[in-house]
Amino acid sequence: MAYFPFFVELNGQRGLVAGGGTVALRKVEKLLPYGAQLTIAAPEISPALQQLAAENSLTVWRKNAVPEMVDGFDFVIAATDDPETNHALAARCQEQKIPVNVVDDKDYCSFLFPSLIQSGPLSIGISTGGASPTAAVWLRRQIEALLPDTLPEILRWMEQLRPLMFQTLPDEPSRAKAYAALLNAALKKGRPLDDGETKQIIHS
Repeated sequence: MAYFPFFVELNGQRGLVAGGGTVALRKVEKLLPYGAQLTIAAPEISPALQQLAAENSLTVWRKNAVPEMVDGFDFVIAATDDPETNHALAARCQEQKIPVNVVDDKDYCSFLFPSLIQSGPLSIGISTGGASPTAAVWLRRQIEALLPDTLPEILRWMEQLRPLMFQTLPDEPSRAKAYAALLNAALKKGRPLDDGETKQIIHS
């Protein structure tokens, strides 16, 4: 069965990453742009992960991860090289109703990491439900190739238009039509519209 793609607010959420190797590094790199407060737990941490932790003021516990360690966290990533440790962490998370991802072990996960496209306010997650991570990566690359470089700038501009749109066009159908026209025009020009171009479309 496919997984439903919830989008959640991670800013300020406390996350535990158990593991200090390459896999843990990849998870931390994916999570950092979303503002999560991460703690890394591992007796040994790779130089790359140590540097990333220092640059981003992450908490580092240089000790083995144990099940009780997950208490109080909002989510957990079990990325150690010991399956028994990962499974024990997952079991504790399930008892405490804490979302947990066990790397490369879908049966112990309550959520999966998608193949992720992130640029400014844009986030696109692709998942095959664990059937083929290779296919998810291939799809991500196809989609990335279609996205214009200026899309994040255009999206921020459209967000700033919201007060004006609600003031000028109080009914939802009119706003939806104007939003579509504004987006199409901005994509064609490869940039946000100026005030004159914007007003011309809104009042047309």
